[in-house]
Amino acid sequence: MASQQPPSGRAGADPADGALDTPLGRAAALMVAWLALLWLLVGIDAILDHRLLSGFGIRPRTLGSLPDILTAPFLHTGVEHVAANSTGLLGLGLLAALTGIRRFLAVTLVIVVISGLGAWLLGPTGTVGVGASGVVFGFLGYLLLRGFVDRRPVDVILAVGVALGWGYLLFSIAAGGPQVSWQAHLFGFLGGLLAAWLLRRRRRPARRPATPGTPPLPA
Repeated sequence: MASQQPPSGRAGADPADGALDTPLGRAAALMVAWLALLWLLVGIDAILDHRLLSGFGIRPRTLGSLPDILTAPFLHTGVEHVAANSTGLLGLGLLAALTGIRRFLAVTLVIVVISGLGAWLLGPTGTVGVGASGVVFGFLGYLLLRGFVDRRPVDVILAVGVALGWGYLLFSIAAGGPQVSWQAHLFGFLGGLLAAWLLRRRRRPARRPATPGTPPLPA
């Protein structure tokens, strides 16, 4: 059996192999996986006769339902519900994840907790709250404020683009109805603003150049 030395370098590597090494590639992979999970859970919940909704949705002011604020955004009442949230979640989530997955996960956690607490505290008695719309509004608030608190021109331009493309959602932030949780929308948006502030990039103060003739201080 003949042996052969493996070729050195990556000259023959497929360019697609490094797609996940880029911020866009990682963000896209994460959001596609997230959406796939949401659609999968809709199917599982239908098979289980909606027992996931009743077991892991938010029941307002029920102490035992507090942990459900972490699971409710992953559940939906059906295909129409998850489809209505998919476009906003994919678009805004992708933009929010471009600056880093770890930061994105922290942002998402803040939004989920604040949105869920709002729905838990103020939601109508006897209802069960589920859906990712609060997270969608949270990403909207986060992206609108992030550029200004980070003071990065590219993020400011992105915020303007988000306002032009998705700003219409602000007019429906308090939209009510028997099957719409305006509480999750409003507190999700506020959670996004809070996340942008808490997770802002802090700049180090610039070092002043030494004045000519001034002796250096000992370290």
